[in-house]
Amino acid sequence: MTTYTICVFTENSIGLLNKITIIFTRRRINIESLTVSETERKGISRFTIVIKHEKREEVEKLVRQIRKIIEVLAVFGYLNEDIVYNEIALFKISTPLNGKSVDVEIINKVYKAWVVYWGLDYVVIEKTGTETEIFEFFKYIKPHGIIEFVRSGRVAVGKTPKGLIEYLPEEITEWEYYL
Repeated sequence: MTTYTICVFTENSIGLLNKITIIFTRRRINIESLTVSETERKGISRFTIVIKHEKREEVEKLVRQIRKIIEVLAVFGYLNEDIVYNEIALFKISTPLNGKSVDVEIINKVYKAWVVYWGLDYVVIEKTGTETEIFEFFKYIKPHGIIEFVRSGRVAVGKTPKGLIEYLPEEITEWEYYL
């Protein structure tokens, strides 16, 4: 299975998430991760969708189908080597008085993770990186007692010198930036 990241630039409108995800459902393609946020342009959203699939042709058909949605401004499919990407994970770790202590120096220097909250009975640690890096840290921290674990979807940008504006239709390039 090959991992594909599909970036979809859209107008920010109600119901669009449903229109996009129904295309995946109809083709029986599971979404591994989904992140949606506004871009640097007001009113334009970016969907970052990660899927795993065996056939590139099927992914290309999927991308063409997404392009047909009226509110979609641009769609791009990427392989991992074509993008810069990361995820974020939060770990709530038990820190009982007589329990195994958390080595903050190893967490910071080796795993490049950070304690973002220190409570009496637990700490919350933030780790950013690839899925592989996050799960390597998961294995390290698991013996300490994971109370909670949450991982975001992928955020990604293409490894091209072009920005979003160069892919938008001409009439939309005048939309204002955030201040």
